[in-house]
Amino acid sequence: SYTSMLAESFRTIKTNIQYSSLDKKYKVIVITSSKPGEGKTFVASNLALTLAQGGKRVVLIDCDFRNPNIHRKFKYSNIYGLSEILLDKESFNISERKYNDNLIVIPSGRMPPNPSETLASERMSEFLEELKEEYDYIILDTPPLLFVSDPQVISTKADGTILVVRADKTKKYEIKESYGILKSINVNVIGTILNGAKIKTRKYYGEYGEK
Repeated sequence: SYTSMLAESFRTIKTNIQYSSLDKKYKVIVITSSKPGEGKTFVASNLALTLAQGGKRVVLIDCDFRNPNIHRKFKYSNIYGLSEILLDKESFNISERKYNDNLIVIPSGRMPPNPSETLASERMSEFLEELKEEYDYIILDTPPLLFVSDPQVISTKADGTILVVRADKTKKYEIKESYGILKSINVNVIGTILNGAKIKTRKYYGEYGEK
């Protein structure tokens, strides 16, 4: 069935991440795409769920301040999230954000005045370091590469970046341009995920508020 195929594909991605490097463990992973509508939020959410189901402690963070969707996927409120953690430095009760025993979900929160600068901040770096001490993986859903600089900023703080490509939608030149951007800032690209390849997926993806 399509569902079993989908589950197996994310298990394969999980395995590749866990064993792709013997020298460096990928803990902070950015999920991005060239443009909207390619399914990066869908991939980020399901990768986080798959890693958590495998017994790893995972934090999924919506870093797409401009067009957040993680809270919709998990049916969370978006009143309090990453923006408040970084800007207000409020005490963060992570137990309130538990989706299950192994997965923490942090929505974007309100849009900050300067999204790129917020992600580039020292506070963001400190927050990621704090999470790395307690969790096995931190998955970051970010905006599309060709539209804003936010994913470039946050990718430099990550251990690896995954580019989501939508079958029959993403153009070759867009993929090439996206890779060029990531290479220019020395980002470690783990790989590319081909999404929506010749399968009846429209209804399924629509249920997840795909971007």
